[in-house]
Amino acid sequence: MKRENKGITLVALIITITVLLILAGISFYKGKETIQRAELEELKTNMLFIQAKAKEYVEEANFKIGINATKEKIEKVRNDIYVTQEKLEKVEEIPSQITQIGNCAYYTMTSETKQKWGLEKLEDEEDYIIEFNETDASVQIYYLPGYNNKYSLSDIDQIGKE
Repeated sequence: MKRENKGITLVALIITITVLLILAGISFYKGKETIQRAELEELKTNMLFIQAKAKEYVEEANFKIGINATKEKIEKVRNDIYVTQEKLEKVEEIPSQITQIGNCAYYTMTSETKQKWGLEKLEDEEDYIIEFNETDASVQIYYLPGYNNKYSLSDIDQIGKE
């Protein structure tokens, strides 16, 4: 007498479900990792964009200051460009995440600046601090909430390269 197959066996069903669960677990883990990498890259991109804009204003200020300028002229030109023209706000109390060095001025972006620079998608609680080093005319960007206990662009940029 012949036996007819009328469906799958319980063992085949359990094996299929197990394989599907394993695949789902792997894809969930990889998906989470991919999302974290994408968020990190978005943060780096925003910080690089802010740094590029800030360097643009440093160069403009240095051009307007010229050679052999007085301290008053330097302060006036920088204030005109950074605060008046670009609507950056000077930071009076430096957050503890920032290690202060030498001759640096610290600014934060206003919502008007974010909109002008095309960064209106940045939420208000995402605080970025722009550090202008007056000695070597360099610019450093800090992200105060931090990412893996790293706050500066140069530190965050090293994540994933180690």
